[in-house]
Amino acid sequence: MASINKVILIGRLTKDPTEHNTQNGHKAVRFTLAVDRNFKDANGNKQADFISVVAWDKLADLISKYCKKGKEIAIVGRLQTGSYTGQDGQKRYTTDVVAEEVQLLADPKNSSNSKNSNNNDDDFNFDGFEEINTEGLPF
Repeated sequence: MASINKVILIGRLTKDPTEHNTQNGHKAVRFTLAVDRNFKDANGNKQADFISVVAWDKLADLISKYCKKGKEIAIVGRLQTGSYTGQDGQKRYTTDVVAEEVQLLADPKNSSNSKNSNNNDDDFNFDGFEEINTEGLPF
């Protein structure tokens, strides 16, 4: 039986991605994506989940170059769990989304004048990536 492990998220980066290289020479970036929930709390405030994401190699390069704090992106990837022993000797468990595809999403308030802005997203034209306007989407 085939198994399915697919995650699709739309959210904003909580801070700039952090880069590192593995001992094998692979580049990785890590960041946290704030994903709004579809409901508000008892006080009427929006709630969000903060999801750990990692991307590797060429995708890591693209994310480092084009994704900064506050940027809204769409991610397709897979869920991955792991564990390690902390410096205190305690076993820790991790859950990350491993990004396999990323799309930059347009900022609706800047979409009408993006050609005149100082935003470098207009230079983003890699195969498989495109900037889309999220205004009017049901989610």
